[in-house]
Amino acid sequence: MSAKVLTAAAAKEAKIELIETGRGTQALHDVVVAMRAARRSGSASTKTKATVNLSGAKPWRQKGTGRARAGYKSSPVWRGGGVVFGPHPRDYSKKTSKTLRRLAFLKALSERIKAGDVLTVDKFAVSEVKTKAFVAMLKKQTDARKVLVLSDSFDENTYKSARNVKPVLLATAANVNAEQLLAFDKILVTPSALEHLAERINRE
Repeated sequence: MSAKVLTAAAAKEAKIELIETGRGTQALHDVVVAMRAARRSGSASTKTKATVNLSGAKPWRQKGTGRARAGYKSSPVWRGGGVVFGPHPRDYSKKTSKTLRRLAFLKALSERIKAGDVLTVDKFAVSEVKTKAFVAMLKKQTDARKVLVLSDSFDENTYKSARNVKPVLLATAANVNAEQLLAFDKILVTPSALEHLAERINRE
């Protein structure tokens, strides 16, 4: 394996100040929860007694039958009737501030660097559009199954070669988020991506 582990000292040289304390743990949790909540479709829907497609006629007269009073067949107590307090379309997204997202991102990156899960590689590109070539190159860098590859950009050959390798994700330093930093066993990062990460952290 030619990839090298990114140490805390090397990260500091790249102008990435790691979080050494427990600060940012709650922020990371809140941001990841917000990201997952935003992906929920919120399309679950049930019909109430007012919207269910049943007759509004009174099933039987009010008095004299010996049965309980009934005003409509769509009553929730009847089979086929409406649903009480059922789900309706809604937006599950949560708001998170820019400062909170920045802190969460730095916390996620700091924890992965301190754990030795971030590896640096000089260049990551394949010369031909071939999944086999991509997998072979990846195995030279790490033996991990789930890998996140970070660079400032990827050429078309690399993108197309990685499409069928599901446990691997190619992401740019400008678009990667805190949840993605936590979701993979190893993170491969190029020097240019490391510079962009430092700029992103210090700019936001």
